[in-house]
Order: sequence, then structure tokens, then C-alpha cells
Amino acid sequence: MPRLIEDPSVITSAGNKPKRIEEYAGRVATNDESISVARMVSPQGWVESGQRPDFTETTVVLTGMLRVDHEDGAFDVYAGQSIVCSAGEWVRYSSPEQGGAEYIAVCVPAFSLETVHRDAE
Repeated sequence: MPRLIEDPSVITSAGNKPKRIEEYAGRVATNDESISVARMVSPQGWVESGQRPDFTETTVVLTGMLRVDHEDGAFDVYAGQSIVCSAGEWVRYSSPEQGGAEYIAVCVPAFSLETVHRDAE
């Protein structure tokens, strides 16, 4: 039977500034390890540590711009665009522009602190 998720689970974020993470499906919201779906709202100037996750992350930008640094450069992903970062690739996310960014992140398998492999600070 289908399950209605009436409210997302709000999760503490990583990075230099607070970012809102609302998980609709995943390890926290639905106890699902196969996929996570979350809405992110990051402020201008937010940046998180680089990471080399064990999951593929597909990100759809809804508003603003999300910068995705990778080993060969960077992509600026604007509203209406998406980016797919494969498992094992090094990436670093940030929202440098005024107004920050709002985006949906889908991770397969689901995001976890044990499998994100963030860079040492």
C-alpha cells in the first residue's frame, strides 16, 4: 500500500553555514537504505567539505545556482538544470551566489554519514 509522507524529517547539515535538509525518503524519514530524496535550501556563501561518496547523487536545482566542484574543474548548475555525480567521484557542493540555492537531491543507495566519505578538515 502506498505511504503518504506528510512531513519531511529535518536533518542537521554539514558545511560552514546552516543549510536546511528536508528528507522525504531515506534512512531517517522512511528507514529506507535503497534511496534518499531530500529538499535542500542553502544560503549564499554555504560550502561543504569535499566528499567521495559510495552513492550516486542526482541533483535538480529548483532556484538559484549550485556549484559542484570536481577533480577536473567545476559546474555551475542553475534552476531548471540537473547534475549526476557517480559513486566514487570527488565532489564539493556550494551556493556562492546571492539568494543561495534550493534543490532536490536523490541518492542511490541512500545517503549516510558512513558512506559519504567527507574530506578531513
